[in-house]
Amino acid sequence: MIDNYIRKKISRLFTGENEIALQNRTPSHEELTNKFQDIDELGIYLHIPFCEQICPYCPYNKEIYCPDIAKRYTAAVKKEIDFYSDIVGKKPITSFYIGGGTPTTMLHSGIEDMLTHIFDTFNMQCEIHMESHPNHLSSDNLKTIKSMGVTNLSIGVESLQDKHLNTLRRPYTTDEAKATVGRAVNMDFKCVNLDFMFALPDQTYEEIEEAGQTLVDMGVNQVATYPLFKFPYTKMGSDGGENGYNISTVLKRRKMLKILEDKFYNAGFERSSVWAFTKKGIPKYCSVTVPLYIGLGASGSTYLKDIFYLNTFNAAEYVKAFENGKTAIALSLDLTEKMQMAGWLYWRIYETKFIKSSFKKRFVKDFDRVYGKYFKPLSHFGFLKENGKQIVLTDKGSYWLHAFEDFFSIDYISKLWGTSKQEPWINEVVL
Repeated sequence: MIDNYIRKKISRLFTGENEIALQNRTPSHEELTNKFQDIDELGIYLHIPFCEQICPYCPYNKEIYCPDIAKRYTAAVKKEIDFYSDIVGKKPITSFYIGGGTPTTMLHSGIEDMLTHIFDTFNMQCEIHMESHPNHLSSDNLKTIKSMGVTNLSIGVESLQDKHLNTLRRPYTTDEAKATVGRAVNMDFKCVNLDFMFALPDQTYEEIEEAGQTLVDMGVNQVATYPLFKFPYTKMGSDGGENGYNISTVLKRRKMLKILEDKFYNAGFERSSVWAFTKKGIPKYCSVTVPLYIGLGASGSTYLKDIFYLNTFNAAEYVKAFENGKTAIALSLDLTEKMQMAGWLYWRIYETKFIKSSFKKRFVKDFDRVYGKYFKPLSHFGFLKENGKQIVLTDKGSYWLHAFEDFFSIDYISKLWGTSKQEPWINEVVL
């Protein structure tokens, strides 16, 4: 109860709203055309919702792979691309990310057709960043991925100790994961990223030391390290402590992250976001890198200057919508300027550094006049550094400011995603 009261008070402070309500309203083709007129560039996110198994910790939208649905899903995504073709026109697409689910479940079963249609339709001025599963990265499949134009590959290894892989229900061993990563590293991708989870049940500091050194020794370009968060609609979240899924304290998570920070910094990595560390001189692997983007596929979300909307989460319902000549938009939210500024700030904090003039370019307002009173004390207590032009979060600030953000975002995600997974076409979600 106290948590909800604090969230509402701080949310109102930054957004100006007592509550944020997403409605079952579909913006028209004409409305979207008007909204795109003053957008210079944008990104594309493509969601592949299929997995071969459901991991107990994963909060993202996914369902078990079915060949028939996957085939129809490919056709539906191509129809969604066609819907946006004249709206977007020849505006440059400067960021493209494929997430899931597990995108590599659709190798040789539709993803190649989707990418061909995207590149035939839009003015693509970017590289492809894509997530993958270790079990899918045979030498032949890696060659296929390269032939699709993927230059930045993320591998969801999650752990490098067998007992923790068993806890996470990952279907491979540490040795198998290492062999997979070795194959990928030797394929000359611009950036190979490993996803690695820490603060797992009963995980020790010594195990973090060992895993951190292994990550460095594997020769990858980037590591994205995430603590285990328990979302209430996941298996781990709903079971609570009944199966030993006791989450580590924030102080223990901070100490574990500090161990990893030291390992990466000593090996020539630099922080590229709150959780990610990239080798110096390597372009980072990341999700959509521009602030405005369209989302394709089931649960794909779109963020324009003054509107946010997302598609139905259910793959079969997504397919039916386009087969019936409709769009799959399930919920939308009109954004006030104050809400837009709060969203901008959220993601800049996640990236750990930003130039203040970029805020003025976007909103025609001085950053210090809007947020200076909040950032000056943060600088005083060592959470960030600024030189008048740029703000850079320190390691301490990166962790604690994002922990503060998570206080809101995990609750919001649990409500929005949890509800959307249960109801394909819900009337309203109030955050």
